[in-house]
Amino acid sequence: MATEVKVPTLGESITEATLGAWLKQPGDAVALDEPIASLETDKVAIEVPAPAAGTMGDHLVKEGDTIAVGAVIAHIDTAAAAPAAAKAPPPSTPVNPKGAGENIEPKEAPEGAPAEEESPHLTLSPAVRRIVLEHHLDPSKIKGTGKDGRLTKDDVLAAAEAPKAGSPAEAGVQAPEANAPAAPQQAQAPTKAWTPASAGERKEERVRMTRLRQTIAKRLKEAQNNAAILTTFNDVDMSAVMDARAKYKDLFEKKHGIRLGFMGFFVKAVALAAQDVPAVNASIEGDEIVYHDYLDVSVAVSAPHGLVVPVVRDAQAMTFAEIEKKIADFGKRAKDGTLTLDEMQGGTFTISNGGVFGSLLSTPIINPPQSAVLGMHRIEERPVVRDGQIVARPMMYLALSYDHRLIDGREAVTFLVRMKEALEDPTRLLIDL
Repeated sequence: MATEVKVPTLGESITEATLGAWLKQPGDAVALDEPIASLETDKVAIEVPAPAAGTMGDHLVKEGDTIAVGAVIAHIDTAAAAPAAAKAPPPSTPVNPKGAGENIEPKEAPEGAPAEEESPHLTLSPAVRRIVLEHHLDPSKIKGTGKDGRLTKDDVLAAAEAPKAGSPAEAGVQAPEANAPAAPQQAQAPTKAWTPASAGERKEERVRMTRLRQTIAKRLKEAQNNAAILTTFNDVDMSAVMDARAKYKDLFEKKHGIRLGFMGFFVKAVALAAQDVPAVNASIEGDEIVYHDYLDVSVAVSAPHGLVVPVVRDAQAMTFAEIEKKIADFGKRAKDGTLTLDEMQGGTFTISNGGVFGSLLSTPIINPPQSAVLGMHRIEERPVVRDGQIVARPMMYLALSYDHRLIDGREAVTFLVRMKEALEDPTRLLIDL
C-alpha cells in the first residue's frame, strides 16, 4: 500500500514552491513525520514531513523543479513499515553501527535520567538533520556548541564547509564559534568555500539562485523602482542606555529570566516616536494612505544562512521583558529553522541592526508595503563636545530610509530626533514623553 506525499499548504497567497533537496532516497526507511524533502518558497525554506511510516518510493519530481501546493511529489510504501519495525532491535539494546563514532553508542543512563542527556549531540533538530543528510556527515564526529553540547546548524555548516581530508570536524575538533556573525541570507547568494587555484589557473562556478534569493532580488528592485526612497541620519549618545543596562541587567534577568538587551529600548523608542509621526508607521495602498494604530515591528535576526525577519506584533503595548523574550525566542528558532511563515508575514515597520556585524553606517532599503526602515549600527567611542569640553562618548549612527511619497523630510527628521531624545534619556520611555 502506498501513501501519497503532497506539497503542504505553505501560507496565505503562496501557491507554489521549489523542491530544494530530497532528504530521503528511494528505498530509505521513513518514520512518521520525519522530514523527507525541503521546499523553498518566496519567503522561507520549509520541510515536508512524511505522512506515514514505511519505505521511500520513487521521486516524482527533481530537485529544482517548481511544484504547486497539493501536488504529489513521491509515494511511501507503508507495507514495509511493520516488517521494518519488527526487525529493529529493542530500545534497551545498544546499537553501534559499523564505522560510527565512539559516542554513537548509548551509555547506561543513571536511574530516572533520560539517555538523551548522555548523548545530547545526537538529538538533532529537523534543520540540523537535513544538513547532516545533505552533506553525508557523521554527527558523532562534530562537537556541538549548543545547549548541553547539542549540535547547531552553525556547527554542522562549519563541518560541511571544512576540507574533507583532515578537517577539524573529521578529527572531532570543535567547530567555529556559533556566535560568529552569519552572512545575510536576504543580502547575498549561497557562499562556497574558497579553494586556492594552481598557478595560472582561473576558475569560475555557477550557482543557481534559490527561489528565495530570486524573490528578494525582485522585491528589492521593485522597492527602488516604485518608492521614492530617501535616507536621513542622526547620531545617539548611548551612555544612558548602557548605564541603565549595567545597573539593572542582573535584577532584570533574575526577575524575567532574560537578558536586558538594546533592542527593547529601540522598539520602545520607535513606538514612542511613531505616536508623533504616524506616517512612518503607515503604508500606501493604491491612492490611499493606510494608518495603523498598532506597531508590528519586523526585526532582522541572524540565522545560519543569514537574516530572517520575523514580526513582533503589537510592540507598542509590550513591556521591555516581553520584547526581549519575543526577540530571543525568534533568534533561537531562526537558528533551529523552526520559524513559521505567519511569523514572518506582515509588519508595519522594520528595524535592522547592522551593528552586530560591525557596520558603521548604511542606507537600509524599505520592505514594501512598509514606508520606513530603521538602521542601527555599531557603538563606538567618538569625541563629542559636552559643556564646552571634548569628551569621549559611546555613539551610534541611526539611519531612517523612508518613502518620500508618504513621508516628508521634516517628518523623517522629527522621527529620528524623538528617538534620539528617548534613547539619551530613557526615562521618557516610561512617562511617555
